[in-house]
Amino acid sequence: MRGATHAKWAALAAAVALTATACGGGDDGGGGGADGVVSSSWGDPQNPLEPANTNEVQGGKVLSMIFRGLKQYDPKTGAATNMLAEKIDTTDSTNFTITVKDGWTFSNGEAVTANSFVDAWNYGAHLKNNQKNASFFGQIEGYDQVHPEKGEPTAETMSGLKVVDPKTFTVKLTQKFSTWPDTLGYAAFSPLPKAFYDDHAGWLDKPVGNGPYTVDSYAKGSQMELRRWDGYPGGDKAQNGGVTLKVYTDNNTAYTDLTAGNLDLVDDVPASQLKNVQADLGDRYINEPAGIIQTLGFPFYDPAWNKPGQEKLRQGLSRAINREQITDTIFQKTRTPAVDWTSPVLGEDGGFKNICGDFCTYDAAEAKKLVAEGGGIPGGTMRISYNADTGSHKEWVDAVCNSINNALGNNRACVGNPIGTFADYRSQVSTQKMPGPFRAGWQMDYPLIQNFLQPLYYTNASSNDGKYTDPEFDKLVDQANAESDIGKAVETFQQAEEVLRDDMGAIPLWYQNGSAGYSDRVSNVLLNPFSVPVYDQIKVN
Repeated sequence: MRGATHAKWAALAAAVALTATACGGGDDGGGGGADGVVSSSWGDPQNPLEPANTNEVQGGKVLSMIFRGLKQYDPKTGAATNMLAEKIDTTDSTNFTITVKDGWTFSNGEAVTANSFVDAWNYGAHLKNNQKNASFFGQIEGYDQVHPEKGEPTAETMSGLKVVDPKTFTVKLTQKFSTWPDTLGYAAFSPLPKAFYDDHAGWLDKPVGNGPYTVDSYAKGSQMELRRWDGYPGGDKAQNGGVTLKVYTDNNTAYTDLTAGNLDLVDDVPASQLKNVQADLGDRYINEPAGIIQTLGFPFYDPAWNKPGQEKLRQGLSRAINREQITDTIFQKTRTPAVDWTSPVLGEDGGFKNICGDFCTYDAAEAKKLVAEGGGIPGGTMRISYNADTGSHKEWVDAVCNSINNALGNNRACVGNPIGTFADYRSQVSTQKMPGPFRAGWQMDYPLIQNFLQPLYYTNASSNDGKYTDPEFDKLVDQANAESDIGKAVETFQQAEEVLRDDMGAIPLWYQNGSAGYSDRVSNVLLNPFSVPVYDQIKVN
């Protein structure tokens, strides 16, 4: 979930990645106590569960259960602390010596060694393996040889990685990066067992990791059963017997199962149920701020949506969206109208600021004027694509289209375009097959402005699904990355954000709260700042 290059300061605030929590699971048998299993709603992952190949939430939940890395992020504070790292030493913030703790094994009994990390990182970085998070290794010397921007690789491994002995390896970066160790709890940096390479297909069918849970079974489209690994040596042992992640194509159905006592946890309460949730669940409903923003992306790879002057069209569409009305009526105060492309959780010092200004303020007359000046909507009707396997998206997409249609005085200006499941939707988005604007959401990996801008809008960045590009934006991001002073770096990123605003490279919609509900069968349920339940701490009553 990162961009093409990496901020030197990217982990100065302790990173809180998706891997910050471990998951527990549910049991249809209804057992209780320490061996009780928690059942939770889920969606099939988009990609196979390789650590360096997962950059979406559903797959990230599983990786956080079955893997532990050199660092681990506190689910409440986000502080990065050593997990498998005994120590990480450096004298120049460029060369690092990493010592791996004794006593750690994978669940198949294989010891976790220095090679477990070095081999995994080389695999994740190499172009031939086509890993979505490959660019996360871009700061390591030799990355450009194994993953060139053009042409074929000229090396099999990165020159900046060296194994010293079974418990020690060294890393050489291409530039100073004093807090690089704090990024090492991210799932892409997980170790891998030899079985991953020896029987890759078999491993993908039943992944083997070193975390507090193991995969017991997985039936695509139905459920994944994970169970507590009693041999897990870490201090964050699961407080339950495991997790059953149940696949739902409609989270309204999941909510119904929750209130009927057939499910323990729903970590995304559907918009249509928000008016009922307090009465249904009382204090078993969680609604907390999270580092998540929802936007409308544009297919800049489509010539019809990438013509000179169309920034006015995009600005006009943004002004045609009545964010206040939609967040009040559809989302029942679980969303906040967006005023920039980041998140309020950053705070003003971290870069949160009303950058969008008037362009994010509803004004029907100005919207109509700007859309006309921008050449009008291509083809006369824009189709907002979204995954149809939750009730929430249809409601807000319809509301956005109604707002646009009313503002423009044209009831055919905007329509929704539902696409099957989340996996189908993401597949079409990531292969640039969107026929028009599309639903986009970003769940931060760590609470820094860089993470909301570079991965999404830098040219050819890993999560730049719309293929937005602007040389001035890229230049400012590069300057911010090279800045050692955090305050100056934030200011430079905000200048890049102003370029994004003037282009309206994506339309900011609203900031999302974490919203979850749970049954009276479980307790000690909380959400981290990314709205992900801290599954390993859930207790079955």
